Amino acid sequence: MAGPKRSRRSLCIKMVAEAELADRHVQRTGRLHPLYGNGSLMTAARTRVLADEPGFDDLDYCQCFEMVLRQLIRRQARRALG
Repeated sequence: MAGPKRSRRSLCIKMVAEAELADRHVQRTGRLHPLYGNGSLMTAARTRVLADEPGFDDLDYCQCFEMVLRQLIRRQARRALG
């Protein structure tokens, strides 16, 4: 939410990709990825400036939350297709 609205989707895609890269690295080596940490989205987010996290009564927050969920669904669907 701290980023500009127009760049949030690309940032979301990037953070999910970083988390996946880090997760694969941890599984392969047993060590944290040197840039992206442990493979969690929380770690990917925490490498950036964070906005205060409002509740679900905030429309902007709900839209960001939905964007993340949709990106995760897309990634899982691509994996399932091979």
